[in-house]
Amino acid sequence: MLLPLPDGEFKAYLFDCDGTITDSMPAHHRAWLETLAEWGAEFPQDLFYSWGGRTVVDVITDLNRMQGLDMPIDVVAARREELFQAMLPTITAVPGVLEHIDASYGRVPFGVVSGSTRESVTASLTALDLMNRFEVLVCAEDYARPKPDPEGYLTGARLLGVAPENCLVFEDTDLGVAAAEAAGMAYIRVPAPWER
Repeated sequence: MLLPLPDGEFKAYLFDCDGTITDSMPAHHRAWLETLAEWGAEFPQDLFYSWGGRTVVDVITDLNRMQGLDMPIDVVAARREELFQAMLPTITAVPGVLEHIDASYGRVPFGVVSGSTRESVTASLTALDLMNRFEVLVCAEDYARPKPDPEGYLTGARLLGVAPENCLVFEDTDLGVAAAEAAGMAYIRVPAPWER
């Protein structure tokens, strides 16, 4: 199902990655569960999805605080990424978003703005043979203030040389939508897996 575009002439498309381009959120959750089980931590599905768009560092920090744990952030993050990358062969593209990428590639420039690391984003896009479609990647290590702050989306627009008001954002999370709105950009809300 092709997602309907808002009215307007857009000069660039900015995409979140996980849950927007890639149907990877179930795999991310499995990787979190397997990793956190090694530390006696829990991450229920409802909390996982409500925290969509947050950085790995923020997630581990808040789980430590909420569950009285002291998980080492670097170790847990690396293990979660290792497990996620092992699951990449199971990941597919989100159909309604892939149709827009296929239809508009070469007509408007594309960028990715993700709360995930560059390593994770690159691996996901490469697994789907989509890496060459994106002129710009703005990942967790490229900006100081994560979504809902607009910094990531404003950085993507600047790197593409397009004014924020001429960008269209594709997003699946509340934090991402808030970031797009704060950046003064139009957006499309990508349905969650159970809404498609």
